[in-house]
Amino acid sequence: MEFRYLPMTETDKKEMLQTIGVSSTDELFSDIPSSVRFQGELNLKKPANEYELKKELTEMANKNASLRQYTSFLGAGVYDHFIPSVVDHVISRSEFYTAYTPYQPEISQGELQAIFEFQTMISELTGMPVANSSMYDGGTSLAEAVNLSAAQTRRKKVLVSQAVHPESRAVIETYARGQNVEIVEIGLKNGLTDLEHLEQELDDTIAGVVIQYPNFFGQIEPLHKVEELIKQQKKTMFIVSSNPLALGYLTPPGEFGADIVVGDTQVFGIAGQFGGPHCGYFATTEKLMRKVPGRLVGQTKDEDGVRGFVLTLQAREQHIRRDKATSNICSNQALNALASSVAMSSIGKHGLRKMATLNMQKARYAIAQCNAAGLEVVYENSSFNEFVVKFSESVPAINDKLFEKGIIGGYDLERHYPELTGHMLIAVTEIRTKEEIDTFVKELGDING
Repeated sequence: MEFRYLPMTETDKKEMLQTIGVSSTDELFSDIPSSVRFQGELNLKKPANEYELKKELTEMANKNASLRQYTSFLGAGVYDHFIPSVVDHVISRSEFYTAYTPYQPEISQGELQAIFEFQTMISELTGMPVANSSMYDGGTSLAEAVNLSAAQTRRKKVLVSQAVHPESRAVIETYARGQNVEIVEIGLKNGLTDLEHLEQELDDTIAGVVIQYPNFFGQIEPLHKVEELIKQQKKTMFIVSSNPLALGYLTPPGEFGADIVVGDTQVFGIAGQFGGPHCGYFATTEKLMRKVPGRLVGQTKDEDGVRGFVLTLQAREQHIRRDKATSNICSNQALNALASSVAMSSIGKHGLRKMATLNMQKARYAIAQCNAAGLEVVYENSSFNEFVVKFSESVPAINDKLFEKGIIGGYDLERHYPELTGHMLIAVTEIRTKEEIDTFVKELGDING
């Protein structure tokens, strides 16, 4: 649907000025001293009619690199996955597209049920009994988990693995600064969290431990070993940031004793774009359900015994009580949560497992092809759909050459890990074909010499 911009006519302008009792625009702004008023002409293009404007904007838009024309092997938190066409059809319906917070359950049953279904699916994927109605994105969701662990344990130090997404770690640092929480980073060993370093830092002053699963390098962290270390310290909370698609195949964090599981559902029904939109999720134990940031939707029955849904356990007011608030989150990503719910529902339980399996299989094939081409795959641990390859040339230079071939290359790890010069993080999803992978590896081999 397109909406036309209807410009103000001179008659409209005169009527408005007369209504407020002034004769001209200059008189309207007469209270502003002439010394600070701009007297010249703005450096703007000449006005264009609708046809000319649409043509110009289309030409500008066509300069963007679209995933419709380019084959992408870029991941690092935003992925190119299959999105069922039903997703856009559902979220474009006006009752969802324009909905705000469903405070009035009697007129918001559709929205409330959609959120409830999202919570249910997140609980099933993570193995956790409680999930909220969504968060802004995975990074803020993880930062909220860190602050919750500090408030719950009354401790002011949190251990965060350097294998956690660097941008998420930056958000954690920002949130923690306001709560005077100290963040201690745990180093890496062969692409995984250094468990020896973790054990050295663990003591009775630690509020929580943050691990990503799979981690930023695509490697699958041994959560059972991390759990054993954390269990030795009473009260210390186990926080896991997880790609929900990977949980369609991997053992869920809830089975490893996680206290809080967070992540981003961009992998389900949300297209990759310039920084968003995203949809964070937040799942936890029943013990913490009243401390969960954001909103919770509960299932109930009305006086006639008919199934219904309401906001439950929390009121918005508890999030605006300054230093006594459980969180500063007063909203959610209901539309994007709906997109993820529709995607998960249409793909189905068995389809989701198959989708996760395809990601792993195709990534394994790409790794085998890279090895066969003489490229250096750095880590040999278990991984999901991302892996790291080391090159003699800089990654930005390689990506420029790949782009000329219609390929969006992987992520330059040197941006956040200075010691990883020439290391590229490559993502392979279920929609990459054998031909696309073969072409990508061949181009990498030719560039690498």
